[in-house]
Amino acid sequence: MKLSLLSDTRVRYESAPGQLTVDAPSPDAQFSPYHMVAGGLASCTHAILASWAQLANLTADDLVLEVSWSFVEKPHRLGTLDVHFTWPSLPAARLEAAKRVAARCPVHLSFEHAPTMAIEGTAAPAGAAPPAPDAPPQQATEAVAA
Repeated sequence: MKLSLLSDTRVRYESAPGQLTVDAPSPDAQFSPYHMVAGGLASCTHAILASWAQLANLTADDLVLEVSWSFVEKPHRLGTLDVHFTWPSLPAARLEAAKRVAARCPVHLSFEHAPTMAIEGTAAPAGAAPPAPDAPPQQATEAVAA
């Protein structure tokens, strides 16, 4: 598979031999968290369409997905995610079914039905020296007087 960064707000996901590769338009292009989110959505959508294609005796070898996004403010976040697929070998009579299948991608559904989120963290006890750069992380513990 191949993920191509097309711009700061667009990616393409397509079949390619071997491991997943990430292709950028220039060596200084930044792979942002938004590219990663869009890539995950594209990968999931491709997988569910390819699975459906196999069951329907179709080929997904020429299936290409592009995902673009835009932002909204207050708070700054993704406002839209647009998924577009091009599938030259897909019979026109199967296009609407393919769109319904694509909408069943679990990542897509996670955006439609937002998951519950939690943020947790740990920190070093007050006055503790920072760990050496190569030291494994340690859990902070408190001693309890008996």
